[in-house]
Amino acid sequence: MAVTKVVIPAAGLGTRFLPQTKVIPKEMVPLGNKPAIQYIIEEALEAGIHDFSIIANKDKQALFDHFAPYPDLEKRLAEKGKLHLLDSVKRIHENSTIRAIEQLEPLGLGHAVLQAQQVIGDEAFGVILPDDIMLSAVPAIGQLIAIADTYNASVIAVCEVPQEKLSSYGVIAIKEQLAPSLFQLSDLVEKPLPENAPSHFGIIGRYVLSPKIFAALQKTTPGAGGEIQLTDAIKYMMHHYDEKVLALKVSGTRYDVGNPKDWLAALNAIMK
Repeated sequence: MAVTKVVIPAAGLGTRFLPQTKVIPKEMVPLGNKPAIQYIIEEALEAGIHDFSIIANKDKQALFDHFAPYPDLEKRLAEKGKLHLLDSVKRIHENSTIRAIEQLEPLGLGHAVLQAQQVIGDEAFGVILPDDIMLSAVPAIGQLIAIADTYNASVIAVCEVPQEKLSSYGVIAIKEQLAPSLFQLSDLVEKPLPENAPSHFGIIGRYVLSPKIFAALQKTTPGAGGEIQLTDAIKYMMHHYDEKVLALKVSGTRYDVGNPKDWLAALNAIMK
């Protein structure tokens, strides 16, 4: 299952970081000397991905300005011999295509992914959520791509979640354990009551998906929170389109940088 494109849903309002995110997109909140979204792009580049679609609303222009060429700055850095800084501002725009796709209404993660259908076409693709920073020796999205290639299946990333927090996650039901950190799924449940959760593995922000997901999303009605949930569409794809879906407990450390406490933990880890 060759993967050459990644979709990055980035239309959220960032309410947990107000008032800072009243003007600054939450994805541009810095972690060290880089905004959070740059870590996402760099992770995918390291995994061999060079084509990115960022799903955003009209107020997120700063995301695209950040990755655009800046000839005057680049010229000054070159003239002053600051080549390491020059590379830091050129490397992404010289090695990737980044396009904007507008999500006119915040109708959920599934709806955001659906906006990329025309760009993705009939290809498998990755989805990376910018709130989830993964620090790992092997890029998290690359770990999923390797499994997708081996098993010719869609793959979602999971982590172990404390019982009391399961209601904040999509949770997997396991059909079969294929390896110590790899499972084939029988079902997925979005934000279950902890006592009803089918496992202690919650879905986190990395996916490799078959293009069948777009047909499934078109059939998916609003679910938890009144939104079109990607989890519900993956479940539909699995049960109605005979798509094998696997879950990988990815190696590395995950930080939910949409949460100020986790953002601080991620900053401390990055700056060590």
